[in-house]
Amino acid sequence: MVSIRDVAERAGVSVATVSNSINRPDRVSDSTRDRVLAVIDELGYVRSESARQLRTGHSRMVALLVLDIANPFFVDVAGGVEDATRAQDLGLMLCNSGQDEDAEALYLSLFAEQRVRGVLVTPADVAGRNLDSFRRHGIPHVLVDRELDVELGCSVSVDDVSGGAMAVGHLIQTGHTRIAYVSGPARLTQCRDRHEGALRALRNAGMDESVLSVLEVPSLDVASGRDAGARVLGMRNRPTAVFCANDLLALGVLQAMFSAGVRVPQEMALIGYDDIEFAAAAAVPLTSVRQPAFRMGRTAAELLLNETSGDPHTHERVVFEPELVVRASTLIDRS
Repeated sequence: MVSIRDVAERAGVSVATVSNSINRPDRVSDSTRDRVLAVIDELGYVRSESARQLRTGHSRMVALLVLDIANPFFVDVAGGVEDATRAQDLGLMLCNSGQDEDAEALYLSLFAEQRVRGVLVTPADVAGRNLDSFRRHGIPHVLVDRELDVELGCSVSVDDVSGGAMAVGHLIQTGHTRIAYVSGPARLTQCRDRHEGALRALRNAGMDESVLSVLEVPSLDVASGRDAGARVLGMRNRPTAVFCANDLLALGVLQAMFSAGVRVPQEMALIGYDDIEFAAAAAVPLTSVRQPAFRMGRTAAELLLNETSGDPHTHERVVFEPELVVRASTLIDRS
C-alpha cells in the first residue's frame, strides 16, 4: 500500500505537511496543498482511518443496530440516520440483530472494540442487560423505536399505545365486535404496547376485553402472518377483523385470506402497523398506523451527533404521535 511517507517523498515535503494538507489545509499554502493532492491522486493514496482514530481518539463511524433489516420500516429508519450522518461526512455501519439477544451482545461488543463514535440501537434484549454492559465503555448511544429513561440516554420512539388504540378504535367504528390481534413476540415492548392500546380502545367503547383474541407469532414477518391468517380462519367464532402488530404480518394475513377465498374487507377487515411502502401497493391497499420512520432515524442520529460534538448536551426522550392511514382493507361500500 502507498504510505503517507511515499506521498511526502514524491511531493518533496514532510509527512507533517502531507497530514496538514489533508486534515488542516489552512496551515499550508495553496500551491503546496495542490502539489500534495496531485501526488495523492497520482499514487492512489488512501489515509488510514485506524491510524487517524488512534491519533485523535475519535471515530468517523456511527453504528446502527436494528431488529430486522428485512423490514422496510427499519430500512426507512436507516435512511433517516444516513441523511444526518452523511451531512456530517460520517460513515454508517448497519447491523442486524434478527431479534436475537446474543447477536445484539456480539455487535455491541464489536462496536466497543472499534470505538465507534456512537451507536443507535433498537434493543432485542428488552431487559436491557446488553446495554447495561455496553454503557461501561462510555460510548454515546440512542435508542430507536424504544423509550429510555433520560438519565441513561436519548431515545426516539412512537406512542404505540396510542397507535394500537387508533387501529382497534377504527375497527370498532366500522362495526366490528370480534377482532383478532396478531402480535409478534410478547417480550417486545412494541407488541405489548400496541396490545395495550387495543384494549384501551375496547374499554373506551364500553366493550369487554374478550372481544379481542390474541395470536402471538415468533417473528414479525410475512411467513408468520400467513400462519396467523390460517389460525384466524380456523377459529370457531371467527373474527371479522384482524389488527396486526406490523405491516409484514398484515400482508401475510392478506395472502392467507386470498388463498382461502375470503374477501377483504367484505368478510375480513385488516389493518397493519408502520405504513411501509408495500402497504399502499398491496392487492387490497392496506389500512395502517403510520410511523414516521425516516424522521425517527434522522432525529435519533441528530441527537447522537449532538452528544458527540463536544458541546453541552442534555438527554432527550422524543415521542412521535402515530397517524391512522385508512385504505381499502377496512372500508366496506355499504351503498
